Amino acid sequence: MLVVKLGGAAGIEPGALVKDLADCLKGAAAGPAGRTAREVVLVHGGSAAADELALALGQPPRHYMSPSGVKSRYTDRAALEVLLMACAGRLNKLLVEALQKEGVNAVGLSGLDGRLITGLRKKAVKAVVDGRTVVLRDDYSGRLEAVNAPLLRLLLSAGCTPVISSLALSEAGEALNLDADRVAAGVACALGAEALVFLSNVPGLLRDPADARSLISRIPAGKLASFQGVAQGRMKKKLLAAAEAVAGGVERVIIADARRARPLTLALAGEGTVIAA
Repeated sequence: MLVVKLGGAAGIEPGALVKDLADCLKGAAAGPAGRTAREVVLVHGGSAAADELALALGQPPRHYMSPSGVKSRYTDRAALEVLLMACAGRLNKLLVEALQKEGVNAVGLSGLDGRLITGLRKKAVKAVVDGRTVVLRDDYSGRLEAVNAPLLRLLLSAGCTPVISSLALSEAGEALNLDADRVAAGVACALGAEALVFLSNVPGLLRDPADARSLISRIPAGKLASFQGVAQGRMKKKLLAAAEAVAGGVERVIIADARRARPLTLALAGEGTVIAA
């Protein structure tokens, strides 16, 4: 069982992953008699697609910086509906279409469908504005609470490949925007995945974000916390998600580059940053 998270940042084209994922599934299915094909769940982000649509609709996206230095999207109701259109709608279905063209029986879902992902809505979020910490309300973001693993296992047992956008359902039945990295970690833990692969627009964790040669290739899981100070921007959330995955029993987490040919194959071969128990 493998969980793959495809980043939604600008510069990431899904074509290479789609073909590679299809080849991996076909290769497993064509293995020795009685061998079970590798099961894969694909989780995707969509920040660039949502920003593009928001601008086209005349609703420029708003972001804020948390006190810990992480940039996040401010998701009021209007922004949430843009996310639904861009991520659960167009982007999700384009990924399903591309996988179907490669012979993969993909099923596109958001976390709302079948209560696949439930979350707790944040009552308020803290942001740093002009050097001051302020409280932002009316935000429709949240934290992952539960994953409907039986629904995913049902789809997998039917030979389907779930493709999940990281919107979730709140306790009040509202749509929520959840961090896709942490959703992928939650899915990996719920399904007992052997590995979780984050494919992004960087080669992995870099000591110097401007220098790809500064890649940190291996991190023992027990020392992961000591590398949080190295991470910058979105990488902080990836390391947090990696820590949650390892704590939940995932044996191996890999952060690798989605912009290369055969990105999944290379990641599973150890290219990128590998975090192992």
